[in-house]
Amino acid sequence: MSDQMLAPENTCRQFDIASVREDFPILRQEVNGHPLVYLDNAATTQKPNAVIDEISNYYRSYNSNVHRGAHHLSDKATSHFEAARERISKFVNSPKASQVIWTRGTTEAVNLVASSWGRANISSGDTILVPELEHHSNIVPWQTLAIEKGAQVKPIPVSDIGEIDLAAFDALLDDSVKLVVVNHVSNALGTINPIKEIIERAHSVDAKVLVDGAQAVAHFEVDVQILDCDFYAFSGHKLYGPTGIGVLWGKESLLEAMPPYHFGGEMIESVSFSGTTFNRLPYKFEAGTPDIAGAIGLAAAVDYLCSFDRALVQKHEQDVLTYAIDLLSDISGLKRVGESSNCTGVFSFVITGTHPSDVGMLLDQQGVAVRTGHHCAQPLMERLALPGTVRASFAMYTSRQDIDKLYEALTKVLQFLV
Repeated sequence: MSDQMLAPENTCRQFDIASVREDFPILRQEVNGHPLVYLDNAATTQKPNAVIDEISNYYRSYNSNVHRGAHHLSDKATSHFEAARERISKFVNSPKASQVIWTRGTTEAVNLVASSWGRANISSGDTILVPELEHHSNIVPWQTLAIEKGAQVKPIPVSDIGEIDLAAFDALLDDSVKLVVVNHVSNALGTINPIKEIIERAHSVDAKVLVDGAQAVAHFEVDVQILDCDFYAFSGHKLYGPTGIGVLWGKESLLEAMPPYHFGGEMIESVSFSGTTFNRLPYKFEAGTPDIAGAIGLAAAVDYLCSFDRALVQKHEQDVLTYAIDLLSDISGLKRVGESSNCTGVFSFVITGTHPSDVGMLLDQQGVAVRTGHHCAQPLMERLALPGTVRASFAMYTSRQDIDKLYEALTKVLQFLV
């Protein structure tokens, strides 16, 4: 982090939505002649000045490669880079910082586990359980591994309102199940899955659990020790941090036993033509020059988020979601998709007689940014018999006024389309 930290961890800024929005410069622009209403946060969040400045400071002041450098800039870059790892370790309450592996994002973290742990531990006849509401990047790596190993991927059914069917999950659990992969929060619906309960049930048959936390960590606190998950993955860009950086957290015993994923650079301890030895954790999974600026920027994003009372941030986000549910229900023909009572950050919907892509295009003409389509969750859309949805997704800087503007824009869309 910068020489002057954003805020001590034991102090909290007052959460005021107007001042928070001032911290995000991109929100002050106009799109198509209208003030920007950014409601695509499940795809990527915007970045506060604190993150932008931290990344700029790295490139302006101490840009250098990390580890083994014999000069001041390398020492400083290494210090900040490893301090960022320590910060993320505290953020998820990891027992050790060495259990935090830098990746390019959640997708690479999942692929790392599939390629390393999966190839070493999944065999013919084994089963991997995957809920129907998973993101494609938490389905396809397991399908590919299953084909290679002669294993099978079985879907865990979800209900009409977008919740995992725990009774069906129990029925699928047997000695063949070696892994359960599940998102903490559905990117398509915002459903908060009962992760701790799922983990306990999976562990009862000695199955491991990988949690995709990409949509969770920005909305509420995550403690990997309380969850007792085996792996937890998330991305920086959905957490007010930069793109191209993410985290895989794993239990130390599992990470220690896993073979390397990529080869070269920092993951090597020594090389000769008679053999090579690999580095210790976490470096054995971090081949080549890492995303130094990304790690530093992600730690700055965590510092920014944690400079507020996170309970108040969560309360604000839930207030915005509740307001959206109440207000948008008045729109004729609008149906919310995913009606779990335990959800966060997402309002997905369809409107009778319209196609989601048409709605999204007309909203953009009024400065309202949403996402449309299947949201990389085609099995879920097939389960719900939908071609896709319009997804408005929220962040700490989303205001009730944003929802008012969405409502006004949707009423104009309906006048044009219906």
